[in-house]
Amino acid sequence: MSRVPKVFGKTFSTPRRPFEKERLDHELKLVGQFGLRNKREVWRVKYVLAKIRKAARELLTLDEKDPKRMFGGAALIRRLVRMEVLSETDMRLDNILGLKVEDFLERRLQTQVVKMGLAKSIHHARVLIRGRKIRVGKQMVNCPGFIVRKESSKRI
Repeated sequence: MSRVPKVFGKTFSTPRRPFEKERLDHELKLVGQFGLRNKREVWRVKYVLAKIRKAARELLTLDEKDPKRMFGGAALIRRLVRMEVLSETDMRLDNILGLKVEDFLERRLQTQVVKMGLAKSIHHARVLIRGRKIRVGKQMVNCPGFIVRKESSKRI
C-alpha cells in the first residue's frame, strides 16, 4: 500500500472566463435556488451535461443504421430516462442536446426531499441529509448531490 493519494478522473471544469457577469449571476441564482454549497457543484453538473451532450453529438454524426448509433444511442437515452432527466415521450437523440443544468439539479436528493415535503426549506433538506436522517430504499444516503432514479424516488 502506498501512502500517495490516488488521483481519480476529472469531476468538474472551471469556466474559461472567470469574471463573466451573466454566467456569474446565473450560477449564483442556481446556487441559491437549489441550495448548493458552492459553485463547484454547478460546474460538476455542467461537466456531466457536457459529456452527455458530446456523446449525443458524436452519435448524431453517424448514419441512422449504424449499429454503434443504434445501441449507443439507446443506452444513453435509457440512462437519462432512468434518471428521469429525459421524459419517455422525448426519447430521441435530438432532445438530449436540449437538456439544461436545471434538469439535472432537479433530480438531486436535496431537491427531491423538499419537493416531497419532508423538509421545510432547501437548506433544511441539506441538513437532514447530512445528519443521516434520510434514506433511499433501505440504503442510508448522506450525500445531498445523490442523483435519485425514477424507481427510487418513491422510496425516499
